[in-house]
Amino acid sequence: MKKISGIICLCFLLAGCDTLDVFEQSVSFPGHEWKTGNKPNFTFTIEDTASAYHIFVIFRHEDSYHFNNVWLNISTQAPRDTVKTQLINIPLADNKKGWLGAGMDDVYDHRARITRAPLKLKKGNYTFILQQNMREEPLQFVLNAGIRVEKVKP
Repeated sequence: MKKISGIICLCFLLAGCDTLDVFEQSVSFPGHEWKTGNKPNFTFTIEDTASAYHIFVIFRHEDSYHFNNVWLNISTQAPRDTVKTQLINIPLADNKKGWLGAGMDDVYDHRARITRAPLKLKKGNYTFILQQNMREEPLQFVLNAGIRVEKVKP
């Protein structure tokens, strides 16, 4: 009986979500240092072209991280398209609230949406490459960085 009630609770929790995860992957940085030459690469496949998607950058750092933001060069290759690179500033803290991400002990997780509105994506493979573009080399106290793709429910 406990097993059935647990399954029912899980169904209610999932029904309450307004997105479905399509892809999430991150990489860890040795010594908690992100070197400019370390460019994590993420590839995923889109099958459903009728749905809309949000794309996020995942960033995890220690409390000792020296900046209130991170500048990233994000290169994207869509199916049958050329690589497009854009420089994006992701705020991580402000003067009133401090760190904006979820924190536990001295580690903070950020999930920053990099798409303004839901996107329709073409069928096929997408590749994202992240490169830190900060003035500190290597960028200290960074644990992980990655990409997350969510399907928006209609």
